[in-house]
Amino acid sequence: MPLHETGTFQTSNASKYLQQLCKHFAHKIEVEYDETSARMALPTGPATLSASGEALRAEISAESDEGLERARGIIDKHLERFAFREEFTGMAWAAA
Repeated sequence: MPLHETGTFQTSNASKYLQQLCKHFAHKIEVEYDETSARMALPTGPATLSASGEALRAEISAESDEGLERARGIIDKHLERFAFREEFTGMAWAAA
């Protein structure tokens, strides 16, 4: 049975970051997205993103704690690069 976590990043640039992540990941994995939502086939399991005016949310799934840790790392490391002006250091992750 898969494990699930939800991450939140409070930002007014959520849609911009969602699209940047998806364009970047689309070179390596299957991605479907628009301005406010995305679905990605991460190697660890599916991930969905949603953007509002105040936050970017990510929902990740994996078969193990190690898989969740890897998925968190994939998303956080890329967001660190894209959101450096906001001094992003990682989403606030919680079990879903």
